Amino acid sequence: MSRFYITTPIYYVNDAPHVGHAYTTVNADALARWHRLIGDEVFFLTGTDEHGQKVARAAEEHGVTPKEWTDQLAPRFASAWSDLDIANDDFIRTTEPRHQRAVQQFLTRIYENGWIVKDTYRGLYCVACEQYYGEDELLEGGLCPIHRTPVDLLEEENYFFRLSAFEEQLIAWYEANPTAVVPEAKRNEALSFIRGGLRDISITRTSIDWGVAVPWDEKHVFYVWYDALINYLTAIGYGEDEARFESWWPVVHHLIGKEIIRFHCVWWPAMCMAAGIDPPAQVQVHGWLLVGGEKMSKSSLNQISPGELTADYGVDPVRYHLLRDTPLGSDGDFSAEGITSRYNADLANNLGNLLSRVATVVGSKCGGVGPAPDPDSRLSDVAVTALAEASAAWNAGLPHLGLEATWRLIRETNAELETAEPWKAEPGPGVDAVLGSALEVLRLVAILVSPAMPSTAAEIWRRIGLEGSPAEQTLPAAGAWGGYPAGRPVEKGAPLFPRRKG
Repeated sequence: MSRFYITTPIYYVNDAPHVGHAYTTVNADALARWHRLIGDEVFFLTGTDEHGQKVARAAEEHGVTPKEWTDQLAPRFASAWSDLDIANDDFIRTTEPRHQRAVQQFLTRIYENGWIVKDTYRGLYCVACEQYYGEDELLEGGLCPIHRTPVDLLEEENYFFRLSAFEEQLIAWYEANPTAVVPEAKRNEALSFIRGGLRDISITRTSIDWGVAVPWDEKHVFYVWYDALINYLTAIGYGEDEARFESWWPVVHHLIGKEIIRFHCVWWPAMCMAAGIDPPAQVQVHGWLLVGGEKMSKSSLNQISPGELTADYGVDPVRYHLLRDTPLGSDGDFSAEGITSRYNADLANNLGNLLSRVATVVGSKCGGVGPAPDPDSRLSDVAVTALAEASAAWNAGLPHLGLEATWRLIRETNAELETAEPWKAEPGPGVDAVLGSALEVLRLVAILVSPAMPSTAAEIWRRIGLEGSPAEQTLPAAGAWGGYPAGRPVEKGAPLFPRRKG
């Protein structure tokens, strides 16, 4: 059995969960569900990033300790993901004792290997990013390129990771592993940054105490990014359960936004090399979900809460829109008009209409009992092609193309019904063959959409009289044409997706 370990970035607790966070998390969840569907052993990790200066300042402003503050904020993310039907296997918080132990062991190993040294650092620092910038990286007026706010000039004694020593090793790694970062343009971006020359990087702070303590120097805490990256190791037992760690590392698939490419595609693999473990197998980089042409952020006040959307459209339509309309790798524009259009076109007019008309005609022509599919139906060839294309797309980490292939099968089936018009024909073998084949398509569609819309898939499965759930099936075996068993009761039910106005 293959293993598939997938992670989201851990989200900074000072930001409320917004639909940009949901975009990453829903994609990771759908990919995890897909890999379970094809029989892989899956581990899916998400969580919250809770250390650093920004959190410490916010806690002070609210008159509480940083731990009290993060205990108030972290549950918002767990709750948001539960509401979006996210099936993560673990939710990690960087304030947990298990994480502190893993951070200290991992970075101590790098220190003992000679890759961490003490020096004094003076630089321009954005508190919101928790990152230093060079003057050439700032916007006009000395503003942070992400948050467009002034940066601070900081000078303090730090421990440095000797990143500069890993230039050649990183280049060799990427040349030997061309799919280590996808899409290719993002791999080239990481390589370009490495080839441009790497500087050693500060990994500790003395100006704050809200962080994981440096075990060999009590005056220092680890800088939030180096603490945060190690969560991917904590969750699989680094330093505590070596057998478990070795079974899951490095078969990891990090799903990240493009703004954190440098951390995950330069710093992180170098840190792994320095600690004597392999770099992560793959980092998949996606674009931003934009509102009015701008990235969602607390500072730009363009956040959209996932809860607001699911209350209005329903959980599965929101999941479908996030997966279908913004391909992983590209920026996408989020709007109410876009989600409504996709809802009406794909969900109400195509999938919902197919289920409704088939159930209705099975009720009127077959006494509400589903007939067997026609082994020679034209739709069998369409289904074989759709399954192959959808599988290739999902396996490549491209849910939008997997869903596109599935919807071609739905449209072809609706077109087949329009041509055959079974609702006008007398009951008999011809009508049975058409309706049985349409029910078989609905069975296949329920399986194929289950990673994207788990509740919808389960409801389709139930209405066409099948036992268990589509998520319990295993592809490719369950995708073979002819799996719908005759004689099952078919329920019409209310429309799955009532058409929306405006």
